[in-house]
Amino acid sequence: MAWSDLFTGLSLLLIFEGLMPFIFPTRWKNLIAQVNGMSDTQIRVIALISIILGLSILTWIRH
Repeated sequence: MAWSDLFTGLSLLLIFEGLMPFIFPTRWKNLIAQVNGMSDTQIRVIALISIILGLSILTWIRH
């Protein structure tokens, strides 16, 4: 993997992370409030699913 691939991925992450608060700031604040009310276990499960999904997509794209 080249450094340019890493920075491309990081750039895309920042773009996608910024879309929701830019386009829908009120909905984004409501989502953050909902996450604030979740237990640590719920947040970890969602994060783990996100990691597995991301790794699966990356593996599929790279092979």
